[in-house]
Amino acid sequence: MGAQCVECVHAAEPTTAEIVRRRWRGDHMLATKTLVAINVVAYLYITLADRSRTGTGSLSRDLALYGPAVHNGEWWRLLSSSIVHYSILHILFNMLILWQVGMILEPGAGKARFTTLYVVSVLGGSAGALVLTPHAFTGGASGGVFGVAAAATLVMHRQGTRFWDTGFGPLLLINLGLGFFVPNISIGGHIGGLVAGTLAAEAMLQARKANQPALGYVGALFVGGASVLLAFAVAGA
Repeated sequence: MGAQCVECVHAAEPTTAEIVRRRWRGDHMLATKTLVAINVVAYLYITLADRSRTGTGSLSRDLALYGPAVHNGEWWRLLSSSIVHYSILHILFNMLILWQVGMILEPGAGKARFTTLYVVSVLGGSAGALVLTPHAFTGGASGGVFGVAAAATLVMHRQGTRFWDTGFGPLLLINLGLGFFVPNISIGGHIGGLVAGTLAAEAMLQARKANQPALGYVGALFVGGASVLLAFAVAGA
């Protein structure tokens, strides 16, 4: 092992300020940055496209989640609905939470796992929204955001952090509660994303524990596939 100078060891350790700067710069947050960028660019493009269209049609309606359309084969709405936001506050709130979760979860999970968790959570959110409101036009990244926030909460809890001290756990409960009192919030989308994200994260944690990390992706894909099947089953209801 060898001997080391105590002063040298401390000098090599990053300071608190450096840790904060690294997190703010988003080191090891390529997936989070990419997802935020996609959502912001899509919001701007869709908003401009809707304003330039005449008549009753709109790009946001063409991309939003809508049960009868999914039932008729427009499966892409299960994913495209996540980039549809209906106001600046809507997207700002979702992207702020996504960024905060990414700062905590992505460095440890990695780009591929974080992206997988997000996509699976989006599919779970779409399935949940169709279960409760199949005939409503639904959009937003909330399902994906709820899913990765639930995954981060689960990981932190397994590492010894109390649920109420995770930060994301109480935030999820508050937002779930608001859905019952504030109109135009997809309760089903939030619950579906939360459940899918939790199950996918649990599969990845168990796979890591068994020293078979690839099986975590298999479990996550199973959750995503089950979400798609459920979405198609209820879309025509």
